Amino acid sequence: MARLQQVVVDCETPSALARFWAAALDEFDIRPYDEAEIDRLASLGYTPETDPSVILDGPHLEICFQKVQLEPRSKTPVHFDIVSADWLAEIDRLAGLGATVKERFESHAWMRDPEGNDFCVVDGDHGGSGLQHGG
Repeated sequence: MARLQQVVVDCETPSALARFWAAALDEFDIRPYDEAEIDRLASLGYTPETDPSVILDGPHLEICFQKVQLEPRSKTPVHFDIVSADWLAEIDRLAGLGATVKERFESHAWMRDPEGNDFCVVDGDHGGSGLQHGG
């Protein structure tokens, strides 16, 4: 058997997108930069702000945001679902962080993060189990 260790998100600005998702998700934080890593980045011409690969550490997996030249698409083939007991307030909070609402449904909302990646906010009272996505 295998276990999921890391989800990789291709993006244009890894540091900014990592900050958004660190603020959006409980228990996820940007991996700290120690002096050795800052020196390694500097030797490549980068800083933590321009790092082409930023990691969020979470309770059970990592999310890596990596800089890639992306081709525009109308919808991403994979997205995150996040659940909240107060999902309507969570939608507003995430919009305040830079997300946009694409469409609202009975018990979830299809949203996009600041770089246009799809994700859904699901009503925690409905558990999200077996959810049929419109987004």
